[in-house]
Amino acid sequence: MRLTGKVALISGGARGLGATIGRMFAQEGAAVALGDIREKEGQETARQIVSAGGKAIFVKLDVTKEEDWQRAVQATVQAFGALNVLVNNAGVYQPEPVVSTPLETWHRVMEVNATGVFLGCKWAIPAMKQSGGGSIINISSVAGLIGTGRGSAYPASKAVVRMITKSVAIQHARDGIRANSIHPALTDTDMAQEWFFNDPSVRDAYLADIPLGRFGKPEDIGYAALYLASDESSFMTGAELVLDGGRTAK
Repeated sequence: MRLTGKVALISGGARGLGATIGRMFAQEGAAVALGDIREKEGQETARQIVSAGGKAIFVKLDVTKEEDWQRAVQATVQAFGALNVLVNNAGVYQPEPVVSTPLETWHRVMEVNATGVFLGCKWAIPAMKQSGGGSIINISSVAGLIGTGRGSAYPASKAVVRMITKSVAIQHARDGIRANSIHPALTDTDMAQEWFFNDPSVRDAYLADIPLGRFGKPEDIGYAALYLASDESSFMTGAELVLDGGRTAK
């Protein structure tokens, strides 16, 4: 199995993309810690992984709180003896354009999407160094690469994720720690169902902009994360994987 012996901490791991990544990692032999503010869903996801023969725990994690990150990393190491992989997946979305975005909305999106990734990297890196190295996988977005007609704080926050990934990659390459970002187009997750798929006109407009003619599936992103978590990507750091059905090729 591709991740045998590795330990992964996944933020936003209770449901959606984070839960999919957790299940895929466990199937490939990793022990996974699912961090989330959704305790009931997170505990159930961990239970399902264990019932399927995998290794998993749930840790309560508000990614905007530094003390939560400290506890989550500590709990992961205590449970499984190491930390080899971090997936910064937790995120929030807002659709308002620049002039309509309340300042508190801007701060909230940046706090979760950008500061949360910074804190995750900050507290995972020392544990990874003690474990002999590791892989940091930051979930960004195509909105962090190209302009968008929707949102203001969201694309800005995802651009931050891209650049902090590169800084981590450069600063900790000699520690045996790699960092890469994943940039999906619209993917069929809980957040997409809430913000995009409930409005057929919005859904159809996004679909028309994807050359492959379909939205991403959580498994599409999960396989990319699996590659980055594995030793197969040992020469890849500071890069971005774009999974967008061809959207940015136009």
